[in-house]
Amino acid sequence: MGSTSTPQAAVVNDSDVQVDTPNSGSLEAVENKESWTIDSNNNSNSSATKEESASSPRKEQDDVNIDALTATLEGVSIAPKQPTSSLEQHVPASIKTIAKMLASKKYTKIIVLTGAGVSCNAGIPDFRTPGTGLYDNLQKYNLPFPEAVFDLGFFARNPNPFVQLASELWPGLKHSPTITHSFIALLEQKGMLLRTYTQNIDMLDVLAGVSEERMIECHGHFRTASCTRCSTPFDGEECKRIIVEEKRVPTCMSCKGHVKPDIVFFGEGLPERFHRLIKRDVRDADLLIVMGTSLMVAPVCEIPNMVRRDCPRILFNRELVGNFCSRGGMKSRRKSYDNSERDIFHEGDCDDSVRLLCSLLGWEEDLNELNSSTRLG
Repeated sequence: MGSTSTPQAAVVNDSDVQVDTPNSGSLEAVENKESWTIDSNNNSNSSATKEESASSPRKEQDDVNIDALTATLEGVSIAPKQPTSSLEQHVPASIKTIAKMLASKKYTKIIVLTGAGVSCNAGIPDFRTPGTGLYDNLQKYNLPFPEAVFDLGFFARNPNPFVQLASELWPGLKHSPTITHSFIALLEQKGMLLRTYTQNIDMLDVLAGVSEERMIECHGHFRTASCTRCSTPFDGEECKRIIVEEKRVPTCMSCKGHVKPDIVFFGEGLPERFHRLIKRDVRDADLLIVMGTSLMVAPVCEIPNMVRRDCPRILFNRELVGNFCSRGGMKSRRKSYDNSERDIFHEGDCDDSVRLLCSLLGWEEDLNELNSSTRLG
């Protein structure tokens, strides 16, 4: 959408306030004079008393002046600034802005939308990256086209490629949650998460500690299974055992059709829970965080366009996607009335971005402890 310019509120920074203090009348000068007088006249208590008495009215007057100036500036501190930490000096402006937003405690109904990019550091390839993506490495299955491994019609004719792939990628066997998954769980622990919508079928969000109540697995999961012909439910653990250990497709006891985990194939609709909650969630959300996705698969890719006009949107990704702001940083995407109501794009690895963000928020220890507690092995 086209962007419109927005009236900006005036902001007063400490660095914008300059206060000239006379050398001879400052608190520091008076205190130094008192110290010198007492030290150099240890044998004359009366001299020290005289100096202190002389300085007292001037010190009181300085206190009055400072109080009056502070009141005039409406509470702006005129104390010397503390040196900026080395970390803060090198943190990108986008991360600083996001940290201030989360630290404000203003955002308590956050929607997180994730794609395959948040699971790459767990050892699970994404789908479309040339050379390393899943679709580029399925040649051994002799597929007519890469997406056929998740095609319902192809599965009915030849389920073996999916069975082999599923036996290698089945959640909870080899792959642990990443730092990004733990960050989402941490948002829930802090009472800030409304819902996380994931396009992934790896279940790493749940393994990281995100409750099923806060999760929408848009493309399904491996916890349950059903027949692709008659939809009769099939025991999830038994489906796992047959596929992982026996490397064969389970058979429906009712109609002898092929059984698969309840993940969404091409040709199938999204879970009923997605349709039931999405409209309410995008209406209630006060912040949207999108992470590690190409935003190419409908209808999930439309979620960023569904949130309210006054809902800020943040993108953590290796590249700019969808209709998010330009690479230049923050840019107004629609009519808004506040600086915070802007798109923010931070380019890079999701885990690296999350670590940096949590270090500024003081959440780093909690993040690492949570992640360590969910690692396999």
